[in-house]
Amino acid sequence: MPAPFALPRVLARPRARPLLVSAGLALGLLCTSASMARPDAIGEVDTVFKLIGPDHKIVVDAHDDPRVEGVTCYVSRAKTGGIKGALGLAEDKSEASIACRQTGPIRFAKPLPQQEEVFHERISLVFKRLRIVRMVDTKRNTLVYLTYSDRLIEGSPQNSVTAVPVDRGTPIPVK
Repeated sequence: MPAPFALPRVLARPRARPLLVSAGLALGLLCTSASMARPDAIGEVDTVFKLIGPDHKIVVDAHDDPRVEGVTCYVSRAKTGGIKGALGLAEDKSEASIACRQTGPIRFAKPLPQQEEVFHERISLVFKRLRIVRMVDTKRNTLVYLTYSDRLIEGSPQNSVTAVPVDRGTPIPVK
């Protein structure tokens, strides 16, 4: 006969399943972001001194277009420092600037879609991303790159655009 004050077997066992599910989701997100191509850090300048934690900065990164050989985009953006920035809890500002240039012979392995996201990067803990989108201007044989940020609910209208003209002898293949 069971003891009168014994807990039911279901309650006596610790509930590890929600913890395991959460850990699995976190690991999946880390693996997804780790497999994404990382930009090359070009440099940074401090803009605001912080006594505790890293300073606020402007960082410049280089993003090679993964589907267009010979084109690199340079993006400058604000990076929040301080304690929140050091812990990865800060939300970076939506302001960014982009300049894309031909850095070698331009080659296309496959036809490009008319518009495609080339790169995205998290700029807050969960909800905000910096995005780079490539558009093809077939009339002018030019690649147009746009950078902007968005949130889960509401994005920012702040954006920056640049263009890379392609020699007329190399027409841009479009799907």
